[in-house]
Amino acid sequence: MATPVIMVHGAFCGGWTFDTFRRPFEAAGHVVQTPDLLGHGDGALVAGRSMVDYAKQIAALCEACDAPPILIGHSMGGLVAQMAAARAKVSRLILLAPSPPWGVAGSSLEEAASAVSLYALGPYWLQAVAPDYGVVESYTLDRLPRAERKRLYAKMNAESGRALWETLNWFMDPFMTTGASPVGVPTLAIAGGKDVIHPPATVRQTAARLGGSCEVFPSMSHWLPGEPGWEEVAAACLNFIAAEGRAAA
Repeated sequence: MATPVIMVHGAFCGGWTFDTFRRPFEAAGHVVQTPDLLGHGDGALVAGRSMVDYAKQIAALCEACDAPPILIGHSMGGLVAQMAAARAKVSRLILLAPSPPWGVAGSSLEEAASAVSLYALGPYWLQAVAPDYGVVESYTLDRLPRAERKRLYAKMNAESGRALWETLNWFMDPFMTTGASPVGVPTLAIAGGKDVIHPPATVRQTAARLGGSCEVFPSMSHWLPGEPGWEEVAAACLNFIAAEGRAAA
């Protein structure tokens, strides 16, 4: 039986991020879970949730699997996946446009701006932060038709300001909440060449920190699980899984 797969969504999103992306994995025989992170889609409060809360949630799902799963995370979910992999056994780690861990500096002006822009909300780390359509339209779903951007934005919900602060302002966090290091499993990071949220240079640094490899899709942006070209991203993931499986045999 194929190795189980757990896919972890990013900020403001839910398991629905992978409604389409999961299909090639299921066609290949994998049982796929796409959980909502705590406070996302379950009616529970999201304010005050820490990245550690998310990582523990995903680690518990990993431990409940019959075999160490393949962990796939997108954007902030990529950072959650890195943290979860340090807490539970996984067989492979795949990161799609991942948020970098503690100590990996951004490589674009947009990354620097995002780290300070939320301060306009006041003590946002105590709040639930609503998604901003202008940001989503320009940077996250920028390669999708307008109607599809609107449809996906309507699914989005508030994100924990604390989790955002821990992710974006790691340099102010003496507790190194989002620290990550190699976990001893094959690791692949994938970047979109046009992504300004987590551009290739940043994703390469993340891959290097974890002792993994990086693959760049030049024409793609941030929404790797669903924008045009997602099929090739899924194929790259499945090829990586198959190659590592052959190497371990």
